[in-house]
Amino acid sequence: MYKLYTRPGSGGFVVEAALAMAGAPFEQVDVPKTEAPDPAFLAISPLNQVPVLTLPDGHSLTESAAICILLAERHPQAGLAPEAGSSARADFLRWMAFMSSVLYPAILRLYYAHRYTVDGEGLQPVKQAAVAEMDRGFAILDRALAGRDWLAGETLSLADIYLVMLVAWHPDIEKARNAWANIERLWARLRQHELMRKLNASHEMWA
Repeated sequence: MYKLYTRPGSGGFVVEAALAMAGAPFEQVDVPKTEAPDPAFLAISPLNQVPVLTLPDGHSLTESAAICILLAERHPQAGLAPEAGSSARADFLRWMAFMSSVLYPAILRLYYAHRYTVDGEGLQPVKQAAVAEMDRGFAILDRALAGRDWLAGETLSLADIYLVMLVAWHPDIEKARNAWANIERLWARLRQHELMRKLNASHEMWA
């Protein structure tokens, strides 16, 4: 059985979605934010971040995008990602890597700006640059969705859920919904998705 270390409002949202869609039983462990990290948790998450997924063989994996890709490989029947070897699978991998390397780090710089500067008075420029990078990344994804229902392939994949999780963290939700019509179209669809509604009830990702 899988074991998922997570907390409400975290990147565990998309991993919970993946496990539910795969019909994979898992034990959930809520990890509170604390000033003094738990040494046992640091042993499996050196950055003291969630989510962490412990596999049935005891191996632990960090990084939500990597966890999603692994679960898609382990549960191909669940349709978590386009079929391996297809051009849509290439798009899936591209956008998962893009979101995890461009958008997720920018979001962290916004909400944890103190980690990215030694100048205690310089937090605002870090935050402003982070939002600008977020906006640039979301604009690229919005263009990628033009004329398409889904980010990769012809059906819902974890890339779509990952995207709406990230856009839900934008500091100006109204701006996000108005600026990127294609992302909003996707997000509106997922806001009505039964599983997304259930997960949002516990994570409170969007109103």
